[in-house]
Amino acid sequence: MTTDKMGRFIAAALVAATLGSPASAGAEIIDRILAVVDGALILQSDVTLAARLAFAPPRPASDSIAATLDALIERRLVLAEVDRYAPPEPADADIDRRLGEIRARAGDGFDLILRESGVSVDHLRRQARDDLRIDGYLQQRFGAMQPSDEEIQQYYRDHPSSFMQNGALRPLEQVRDLVRTEMMASQRGATIKDWIAGLLRRASINILPR
Repeated sequence: MTTDKMGRFIAAALVAATLGSPASAGAEIIDRILAVVDGALILQSDVTLAARLAFAPPRPASDSIAATLDALIERRLVLAEVDRYAPPEPADADIDRRLGEIRARAGDGFDLILRESGVSVDHLRRQARDDLRIDGYLQQRFGAMQPSDEEIQQYYRDHPSSFMQNGALRPLEQVRDLVRTEMMASQRGATIKDWIAGLLRRASINILPR
């Protein structure tokens, strides 16, 4: 069975099971599988919840569903790597803080979003835990990049607009730490992006038609 056929079979089975459930009698909305990533399912409800609670970073795209789905696919692959290497568990206080950030983003609509999505606070707490585990893993793997003096000087020359003040370029000695910080963030972001691109190339990903 091809990957596409397998994905459609799984989707059809899920819909059939939902339709046959007494609890779903008369329901107008049926959850659907949007993607199968190395055997893990990403459902329409996952994408909707991620969009409503701003789990996925915003991306320039005309199709917000597709952009959010792409972000969840990447997250699924990164989390699989995290699970392989088992970084230290985040502290409960950090999980509580991240959960508080999620609640703050949602504002007064937080409880309504949970009710309409059929998820619990415990589910979001697990989400917050996994987010922190991802952050810790990425910091551990990609956080030790230190540019040389020559690289700092080259970055300063290549990005003068980032270090202007009152229309004039500030001397390097005044902004060296800022240049280093910005350069490290840029290099880290590019390295992580390339690493994720490699995960995507190696993964079995089947995106089902919507």
